[in-house]
Amino acid sequence: MKTAWGSLYVPGGRSGVLLVHSLGGSPLELKFVATALAQAGYTVYCPLLPGLAGGTDVSGLSSWRDWYAALEEAHDQLSQECDQVLVGGVSAGSMLALRLAALRPEKVQGLMLFSPTIWPNGWAIPWYFYAFRLIQTRWFARLFQFRARMPHGIKDERLRNFILDTFQNGNNSIEDMFGRGGSLVFEFRRLVRNVKPLLGRVRQHTLIFHPRHDDQSDLSNCMTLQRKLAGLVDVCVLDDCYHMVTLDRQRHVVLERVKEYVARLAKPEEIVRAPAAGTAHTHSDLQEQGRGGGN
Repeated sequence: MKTAWGSLYVPGGRSGVLLVHSLGGSPLELKFVATALAQAGYTVYCPLLPGLAGGTDVSGLSSWRDWYAALEEAHDQLSQECDQVLVGGVSAGSMLALRLAALRPEKVQGLMLFSPTIWPNGWAIPWYFYAFRLIQTRWFARLFQFRARMPHGIKDERLRNFILDTFQNGNNSIEDMFGRGGSLVFEFRRLVRNVKPLLGRVRQHTLIFHPRHDDQSDLSNCMTLQRKLAGLVDVCVLDDCYHMVTLDRQRHVVLERVKEYVARLAKPEEIVRAPAAGTAHTHSDLQEQGRGGGN
């Protein structure tokens, strides 16, 4: 399967998992989840969605419909290789996953939502962010730039410092690098408005992970989904991590629950445990290995 640069893809059995990264994020947020599922024998695909991923919408012209179209294309690709597909999303990516489940009920067998975000309202979100709800035009929204604030969704201080050091450069501050442009946030708000009326059509078994003390999106986001989704909903409230549950202190809890959940829904005969499915790689990792550049 041809994948975009920066995407995560690991071939496996006939049961597949499609993962969606966050607003301004990247597939690396889901590398631990992808690796755990690949080791269990599933085909895993986490595409880098243009416009949604950080640094891919410099012009500010991307819309939520562009993000969703890219996700549909990725779902079509994975469906050609797999007999069943489960979908997961982190933060704002969960809204795209929910839309896909609502509009393609026969092609999405289950949902995993990691810190689902209907609106950023965690304790680290600045008060003036709420005033952005009053903005009604995209051209005006583009005048805004929201700088990121500590703890950047990660409670584990060592892990947080490692990630910040990895991305740090002399040209931009961490606050600006992890920030969000106004047009990006505006399009996310439009996406949520579109998805909310569809929640009652989501009948797939859904597994939700949400931190009790989420710095980016309050637990109320999760509770809203629990009430409005039409299918069975399992909720795991985490007590020792912040927003990025797929990376933070309790990721081992997340990984174990994810593997149990996928194993319940996947058909055992479609799982192929092969050595090639042991590790998730980015597209760039695979290219380096093909050139002999890996260690």
